[in-house]
Formats: sequence, C-alpha cells, structure tokens
Amino acid sequence: QVQLVESGGGLVQPGGSLRLSCAVSGRILSFYTMAWFRQAPGKEREFVARIAWSSGWTNYDDSVKGRFTISRDNAKNTVYLQMNSLKPEDTAVYYCAAGRRWSDSKSEYDYWGQGTQVTVSL
Repeated sequence: QVQLVESGGGLVQPGGSLRLSCAVSGRILSFYTMAWFRQAPGKEREFVARIAWSSGWTNYDDSVKGRFTISRDNAKNTVYLQMNSLKPEDTAVYYCAAGRRWSDSKSEYDYWGQGTQVTVSL
C-alpha cells in the first residue's frame, strides 16, 4: 500500500512561484511513475507532469512546459513540483499520483493524494 500526502499549496499572485511537495510512504517500486495532476472547478482532472522514480525521466504537459519542474528525492521519498511564472489559469487542486505505467492518463494511476489547492490571483 502506498500513501501520498501533498503540501505547499496556497494563494500567489500572477507571475509568482510555489513549490508543491508529495510525501510518499509505503512501498514504492523502482518502476513506478510519479505524477502531478490538477483539477479546476467544473473541469476534468488533467495531467501536469510525471517523473520515473528510478531513472528520473520527466515529461510535461505543453501548458506548463518551461514554467514547471518535477523532481524527486529518493532518499526523502518525496516528489516536488516547482511552479514558476504562475498564471490565473493554473488555479486548481493539485494531486500527486503513483502508477505502474509511464502514462499521462489518470486511469493508469493507482494511488492518489488528497490534493492541495493552488490559487493564482491578485
């Protein structure tokens, strides 16, 4: 069983930065993929970024490429999402997820955190 707990959300002005953290407990296998998804009010949950737990390979949605960076610290069992140049359209609940496949589809992820709210507004 894997447990994921997100933190680091909050209110930030447009152009600002936030760093989200996802603390992982339980047994993460080396082939797992860790990802961040987000869900805005009235919208579907969408893929943001993913990282391979073992190799560190990364992949981003086009909407965040060049602004967001996903990383992991294997020793601390933590995944991060550094978000820079934030825009109002980045406002959403951000979820950490773990899955067995290298995928950007939410249906491929087995474990989810409870989410953390990010609001980008003046």
